Amino acid sequence: MKIVVGISGEDREFIILKQAVQCFRPTEVILVHAIDLGLYFELSVAVEDGEDAGRHLLEKAAGTVAKDVKIIRKVNESANPADLILETTEREDADLVVVGTRGRSRLTEAFVGSVSARVFLHTSRSTLVVKGAVRKVERVLVAVEGPDDADRIVAWLRRHPLKDPAELRVVHAVAPGGIKDDTGKSLSPAEAHQRAERLVGEAASALAQSSYKVSTKVAAGKPVALIEEQAKGMDLVVVSSHGRTGMSRFLVGSVSHSVVHDVACSVLIVR
Repeated sequence: MKIVVGISGEDREFIILKQAVQCFRPTEVILVHAIDLGLYFELSVAVEDGEDAGRHLLEKAAGTVAKDVKIIRKVNESANPADLILETTEREDADLVVVGTRGRSRLTEAFVGSVSARVFLHTSRSTLVVKGAVRKVERVLVAVEGPDDADRIVAWLRRHPLKDPAELRVVHAVAPGGIKDDTGKSLSPAEAHQRAERLVGEAASALAQSSYKVSTKVAAGKPVALIEEQAKGMDLVVVSSHGRTGMSRFLVGSVSHSVVHDVACSVLIVR
């Protein structure tokens, strides 16, 4: 498993990196640090000082996980941080990109432009958004919206298993306005609930084959509200993205985007 991790001087304890290695067993980690000099980009002395500081920071970060990861590479360049993380993730064909959040509001994060928000909005790769202190991942909430979501998440977690044994709870929210089947026929509340139970049951059975201990939960309501409620006490929330990027994702709205802002624990967005 190859992961790209954004490294910032603001994260003095390298919480983002440590949490990534706590979640998974990567075989290769690429640490990315950008020297964003802003108005001082023409000052060679400033560039040199920034690069030296960046090299020192990356060496220190690598030392914190050296015993857990076989291959650690470093990218240290003068560039926009979000752009450098995105470019490195695509160039390296990474399985996962890891960023953190400092709890900005949704509007502030989208329009003022934190590095984490830009990476999350624009990457095509699965993303781990780290929130809070480093914690062992023992309780995981897996939220599925439909068969495609469930298949995508199941395949990803079986291909990239969690580092330690964990209890997974697969949840699905049945829309209060009712749903239709594949032929366009409206389903009764009982039929919709039965269909949802089948969805989470199949996902749970598939995940259990990878030695996860799995339970399920189906409830009527809006997906984000159910996920926020069920996420209490969890160490990680897993959701799937439908593939929109950039402003289209923000303007149209998505469960994954809302969940990143609404839950207290780290969030894995599978793409």
